[in-house]
Amino acid sequence: MAMKHLAAREPDRAASTREIAQAYDIPVELLAKVLQRLARAGLLTSQQGIHGGYQLSRPAASVSIAQVIEAIDGPLRMTACSEGDESCDQYSRCNVRDPLWRIKNRIVSTLSESSIADLADEVGAMPAPLAVHVRSKRESLAIES
Repeated sequence: MAMKHLAAREPDRAASTREIAQAYDIPVELLAKVLQRLARAGLLTSQQGIHGGYQLSRPAASVSIAQVIEAIDGPLRMTACSEGDESCDQYSRCNVRDPLWRIKNRIVSTLSESSIADLADEVGAMPAPLAVHVRSKRESLAIES
């Protein structure tokens, strides 16, 4: 949600953790940890100071959804076992492992081909309360004109 929020903003305009947390009703502490992971993965940059905050480190079209998920949660997995992990007692008899891995690979491929820009282009790029607020200001300006 934070990545989509940042992608929908003007380029080079940072957003604070508190701003994003309030927009989506997310606990600030939780969001701060998520944003730090995204920054460590090189997907966000942070700026200190009065106009500081986070912004995308590169264009939203070059950041895949898979990269974001992996930065936060680690490698994408469908099963507790991983490819080549034969420590499971059922490994040699398992009849769902290979089909599930193929499904996982298709999911990862789709997430890798989809970007944050794709999400930001969707209707509702701003959270509802913020969108209503912006719309209300525009309508007020139109009425005053």
